[in-house]
Amino acid sequence: MAHYHILSLDGGGIRGVLTATLLERLEEARPGFLAKIDLFAGTSTGGIMALGLAAGLTPAQCRQLYELRGEYIFSNPLTRAVRDLGNVVGAKYNNANLKQALTDQFGDKTLNNLPRKVLISSFAVDSSSNSPIAVRNWKPKFFHNYPGPDSDGQERLVDVALRTSAAPTYFPMYQEFVDGGVAVNNPSMCALAQALNPGLGGQKIDDIRLISVGTGQHPKYLEQCDVNWGILEWAPHLVDLLMEGSNGLGDYQCRQVLGGNYCRVNPVLPEVIGLDDVSRVRQLRDIAATADISGAIDWARNTF
Repeated sequence: MAHYHILSLDGGGIRGVLTATLLERLEEARPGFLAKIDLFAGTSTGGIMALGLAAGLTPAQCRQLYELRGEYIFSNPLTRAVRDLGNVVGAKYNNANLKQALTDQFGDKTLNNLPRKVLISSFAVDSSSNSPIAVRNWKPKFFHNYPGPDSDGQERLVDVALRTSAAPTYFPMYQEFVDGGVAVNNPSMCALAQALNPGLGGQKIDDIRLISVGTGQHPKYLEQCDVNWGILEWAPHLVDLLMEGSNGLGDYQCRQVLGGNYCRVNPVLPEVIGLDDVSRVRQLRDIAATADISGAIDWARNTF
């Protein structure tokens, strides 16, 4: 029986180091694991990694993007910080350095140049509809390279990567898109839907094997349990709420639908690690290197 293998990767900024290291361990324990993937799905940092893996990069090469270019990507000249009133007005970082790093990685390749399928989430802030019967609104957008009338095969990898990773308050929106985590930070269920769609993946549910890898469970909570907050009090927490609140939803849905044909890997972080905290790169790698993923390794050996 031919199985259809899906790898889904969460968003999480610099914590993508943890994801890449986990994938290295899985590949080492189950050689050929990544070569079997039919569909790479990802959001934000997971979207960038999904594009890289689909293009033929190894997890180690994906990890090096963070280790070698992390400080370059998450840099903010003092003049910009002063001009933008310390991130109250304007994004925390300019995306020029990220765009350059992605261009160095992908050049002018398009989704059609990828040898395997991808599904990358983003969020369009304007549908740009001129139809008198269509609603002009913001909505999720999933870039993919499956053939068909809605294929995004002509889109450049660099542009798709910037659209999926334009995290609100961290980076400016890119070409009318913001970070896919606004809609779905864990795209596993979206990937499953894509694979089951008769006009796209065309798979049977019993043939699907799906592994979802996170960027670490964040030990973040509110000590005040009965607050009556307004915009100012909630504002510092909104990005985390948007981008991490959906992680458990995708996990629950896939677990219920796929049962033993689904696996989730997402170690608990010992403390809160920010999306842009490049000082934690070594720690993230160490966490992933020592986490107990024996269950996932056994699953990969027995299922893939």
